[in-house]
Amino acid sequence: METYTGIPEELRLAVLERIKPTAPEREKLLEIQEELASEVKAAAEKLGISGVLVKMVGSAARDTWLSGTHDIDVFISFPEETPRKDLETLGMAIAREVAKLAEHAEDRHAEHPYLNIIYKGFDVDLVPCFRVASASRIKSAVDRTPFHNDFIKPRIKGCEDEVLLLKQFMRGGGVYGSELRTQGFSGYLTELLVIHYGSFENTVNAACFWKQGEKIDIMQHTEIEHVEPLVVVDPTDPRRNVAAALSLDKFCMFIDHCRELLKSPELSFFFPAALLPLQDREILKRLESRKSAQFAIVFKTPDVVEDVLYPQLYKMEQAVAALLSEYNFSVIKTGVWSGKNETVIMLELISGTLPNVKKHIGPPVWVKVHAEKFKEKYKGADDVFGGYVENGKYVFEIRRKYPMAKGLLEDRIMSCSLGKQVHQSVNEGFELIENTGICRLKDPDFRVFLRKWM
Repeated sequence: METYTGIPEELRLAVLERIKPTAPEREKLLEIQEELASEVKAAAEKLGISGVLVKMVGSAARDTWLSGTHDIDVFISFPEETPRKDLETLGMAIAREVAKLAEHAEDRHAEHPYLNIIYKGFDVDLVPCFRVASASRIKSAVDRTPFHNDFIKPRIKGCEDEVLLLKQFMRGGGVYGSELRTQGFSGYLTELLVIHYGSFENTVNAACFWKQGEKIDIMQHTEIEHVEPLVVVDPTDPRRNVAAALSLDKFCMFIDHCRELLKSPELSFFFPAALLPLQDREILKRLESRKSAQFAIVFKTPDVVEDVLYPQLYKMEQAVAALLSEYNFSVIKTGVWSGKNETVIMLELISGTLPNVKKHIGPPVWVKVHAEKFKEKYKGADDVFGGYVENGKYVFEIRRKYPMAKGLLEDRIMSCSLGKQVHQSVNEGFELIENTGICRLKDPDFRVFLRKWM
């Protein structure tokens, strides 16, 4: 049995020193929250909109935010009976009025529109929602969030540092963030884990023994079956799994990260060294060392929000790998990188070239009708090298349609399931780069991705 050491107090303190907000940071945050609440009320008054209340939610409202992060969630709540259309138009009108004071504003869309602004250096989401009596009566997904606040605040008291440690540890392991790009742990999920297990160290210890399908039900109030790797029943809405966005790989990466920390507790698990962009000479050296075939499918990044873009990119990644496998190319791995201007789907194959000849096996000879049809089709046909009987079946050696992976991808990529916006972008034009040609892609962030990839 593996023996694990505990987490030394000096390590905890060293991490907290770097991630715990300072007194001036807290004062500034409170000041900005109060300003924003006043501005929302003033905007509602100015526009003659009644019945609006303002609520601060999220980690900033619960004192579980990491130093250096400047995110504030402002919920503009309307009475439950407000028509959906009015919620959207009036809520956004108030948000736009507040945005007149901001340095930058951007329309975003979840289940309904909301506004993201940069206000005095803070990243602020202004979100219209319904003020429902309970989470079981929500009319929109965001209506749950105020209930999350009400559940977490009294229970997390005294354990805020534990949440900070867990968040930073997840960041260090690359598993923090529930957006569809990351498919990791949300802030709310980390808080629930700390409430359930009692501390950061208890959570890490427990996670070392998690298995796929692990279930946590703090309020013990549901029998609903979920199929995700980790099931954490939402205490405010028993139908919902808080960990639904967590992928199997990120679930397992977290388990591995916990085990490694307890074997050898070090600061690097919380603050890993920044990866440097891969240089041309390093790319060439790694290509030579791996002796595989590397392909990069490059196209213009579609102009959509990440939560729309990444599911489509992952869909394309899987579809292209399936296409290659269908034509007998052995795929080692695939990957996705997306920047402001360009997006890249990376593919590594055992080889980008196959023999011209392909063995095509037919039915057993004694299955007369099918066997004779098969033989008739291939005997003497063009692009057939020869035929024979093997293990009781007709076999013909035929010319492979796509002996080169590059030719297959160029011809058939548009037949893959790509998702609407990605399909449009690829259709407008894509570049297929092979092996050393990848050196042409110079974006530093892509080169960091490439270091992990290769």
